[in-house]
Amino acid sequence: MMLKRKPIFIASIFTIAGLILGLIISSNFGFHSKGYSGEASISKEAIEILTKTNNAIAEVAEAVKPSVVNISSTKTIKDHGIPSPFSNDPFFRRFFGDDLFDKPREHKQSGLGSGVIVDKNGYILTNNHVIKDADEIKVKLSDKREFKGKVIGTDKKTDIAVVKIDAKDLPAIRFGDSDKLKVGETVLAIGNPFGLNLTVTTGIISATGRANVGIADYEDFIQTDAAINPGNSGGALVNVRGELVGINTAILSTSGGYQGIGFAIPSNMAKAVMDSLIKKGKVVRGWLGVSIQDLTPELVKQFNLKSEEGVLVADVVEDSPAEKVGIERGDVIVEFDGKEVKDSRSLRNMVAGTAPDTEVKIKLIRNGSSKTITAKISEVSGEMRAGLKDYENLLKGVSVQDLTPSIRKSLNIQKKIDGVVITDIEEDSPAEGVLMRDDVIMEINRKKIKNVKDYESVVSKIKSDQNILLLLHRKGATTYITLTEK
Repeated sequence: MMLKRKPIFIASIFTIAGLILGLIISSNFGFHSKGYSGEASISKEAIEILTKTNNAIAEVAEAVKPSVVNISSTKTIKDHGIPSPFSNDPFFRRFFGDDLFDKPREHKQSGLGSGVIVDKNGYILTNNHVIKDADEIKVKLSDKREFKGKVIGTDKKTDIAVVKIDAKDLPAIRFGDSDKLKVGETVLAIGNPFGLNLTVTTGIISATGRANVGIADYEDFIQTDAAINPGNSGGALVNVRGELVGINTAILSTSGGYQGIGFAIPSNMAKAVMDSLIKKGKVVRGWLGVSIQDLTPELVKQFNLKSEEGVLVADVVEDSPAEKVGIERGDVIVEFDGKEVKDSRSLRNMVAGTAPDTEVKIKLIRNGSSKTITAKISEVSGEMRAGLKDYENLLKGVSVQDLTPSIRKSLNIQKKIDGVVITDIEEDSPAEGVLMRDDVIMEINRKKIKNVKDYESVVSKIKSDQNILLLLHRKGATTYITLTEK
């Protein structure tokens, strides 16, 4: 009997202790003996602050949403017959026919994205990859109206495109100054993720000036943790004033969905590209005429510099704006047009975004002394400019440049090699996958090519259905390659 009472006695002690503890907690936290009231203890001041914040974000979202549109595109995809392990079997080919395996087939592919109305007369900003190769574009407004979209211009190098719809008095968004963005600043991302119209997410600016992401040639991305998902591409990133500060473009993800890292093209870059596409039908970029490289600790020491900020001039192009104002090899450019130059990426973007014939002040360091000069930015000259004409033959979409001393040195090309170097190949070019960047075209159809002028003269006479024989210098070896219609 004693063994049975002992546990009961111990349990009674714990029960009494629990009741005492409960009375202490209820007295400290305002719980009533009749039970928990369910009322949270939140101060009036906290509620007022949060309510104002909520109302402010909701007000910004409500003001901006009408400027964001849904863009759906349709394009034709061609494949080369039905892939099959039996495609080379003579029996199956005789039974089913060659056309089943070899005949090119077409099918329609649909895509969804977003866009931003930037002009009341129907101009819309979006990403190039949203409408690339589209046969048909439909734009759906926030008021459910639908319009057929017309591509005004595209720029693969920044992934920007301008679409126009036939409408008037549209709710155009205001542009903000993306150069003034600060890390930690609140932003809203508005778009159509997964086809869900006008979705609003909020977050902060995580970083600015992100480059080397591998999305575009000219990268100066805004990084944000505002949720961005497939379908948000081309949508708006706005600040608390409801101003457009970025065009949502991509995410960094291992799953294909949101993981807290999204990228947007700065509004200043997007606007400059848009204005050029609308006014000139193409993107005209500024040119200074210098080959530059980032500074390393070793270079900082050798050039007796105080920091790694700035860029080192490795070479100056003959008769360029840089040469005309006396910029020399070994100069370190630290400031361009009043803006600090942090690395080669930032200077490249600044120069490209400067309109030709604009005079800018350039601050540089030479032999330990600071110097400021004024240079007149120009457009890339005919000899240096890539892709002057879009030829309708098998070299369509291939951009070339003259072999300069700096290019010869960087690619280790001997002096006896003459020709033009390939600087870019468009994705839809017939030469894609056959030619490569940094290939040197020495001959075209047995005709020697010494410069861009020779190249243009020969290529302009080649017909659309004509095969092309090229003599190339590639990675130290010379080889013949034939371009044929696929």
